Amino acid sequence: MTRRRWAALILVVLFGVVACDTGTSERTVTPTARVQATADGLTLDGSPWWPAGLNAYQLATDWSVNHGCGAEVDLDSFFASLPDASLTRFNAFHWLAIDKKTGALDFTGIDAVFRAAEAHRQVLIPVLAAQDGACGDEIFKTSNWYAGDWKTVAPGSVLSYQDWVTTAVRRWRDSPSLAMWELIGEPEPLLPDRTCTPQAASLLRAFVDEVGGSVRALDGEHPITLGTIGGGQCGTAGEDYAYVGASPALDVLQYHDYGADGVPLPGDRYNGLAVHLQQARGLGKPLLVAEIGQSAGAGCGSVGDRARDVANKLDGQREAGTAGALLWAFVPDPRPAECTYDIGPDDPLRQVLRERNGTR
Repeated sequence: MTRRRWAALILVVLFGVVACDTGTSERTVTPTARVQATADGLTLDGSPWWPAGLNAYQLATDWSVNHGCGAEVDLDSFFASLPDASLTRFNAFHWLAIDKKTGALDFTGIDAVFRAAEAHRQVLIPVLAAQDGACGDEIFKTSNWYAGDWKTVAPGSVLSYQDWVTTAVRRWRDSPSLAMWELIGEPEPLLPDRTCTPQAASLLRAFVDEVGGSVRALDGEHPITLGTIGGGQCGTAGEDYAYVGASPALDVLQYHDYGADGVPLPGDRYNGLAVHLQQARGLGKPLLVAEIGQSAGAGCGSVGDRARDVANKLDGQREAGTAGALLWAFVPDPRPAECTYDIGPDDPLRQVLRERNGTR
């Protein structure tokens, strides 16, 4: 992207923020989204793209304003440390846009993430909610939530999930750093006793159709994704994965990869990555491995061994036809004396990502 084009898009962002702050809901300018989803994978600025990036869930933490989610991050340093056009997935939850002292909406934390990413020409996946309520209202989302409670305001919240999605899309849809919208991380429509209802797949599909459709109506440019784990969870097990993934409101499918260190294509023939890749091809949609987690630290292997395992995994997944990979998870304060998923600023995994991020 040329400097002139980037400057023009920054002006669009600033104009869009002013319009939102004054209560305007109509779109006045719609830039072409930098990231597009195709049957063959993702593209960035019109070129085939295989992002190898990071989950950095705590980026919007600002302890002076919001409830926070993990440690504060020096955003300029973080984005400056990434390869060009890297992809970062972060929490953009409603509770991270609430002033913890006044209870009023305050977008300071999330706005800062977008501004820093824009300044460094990086791209983002904002995750709009989490299944377990972590770093938010701490309310586990049951089948009742998917059946309609998402339209009501939870205790301690300012907006319903429905209204938060609308607010977020209107506020950040014109950012040149927006890659795609993620409706919810790791959805699973369980009953209150944590058992699976037979209607789970239909509940989840109806939810995705409606919420994704509302996002599409506000932003017809950017792809939409859903944070499915892909390991046989309630609502997305077996063929249900393709049933939910077939929603016209979804453009990018996901898989989350844990517990199979060094194995490129984990899982069984019903819910493994290989079968989900086949399902994605059948739907003509790319599949992003949006979380890859391997522990390192005292008692569970060195960061060097982890880097070699993850390198093998990424190479195998790319060869198999995935659309990219994001590692779990960057933290500014890694704990080497413990066994964790922490990926710090100097972790050798950072070099693995630099060598693999880029065009297909």
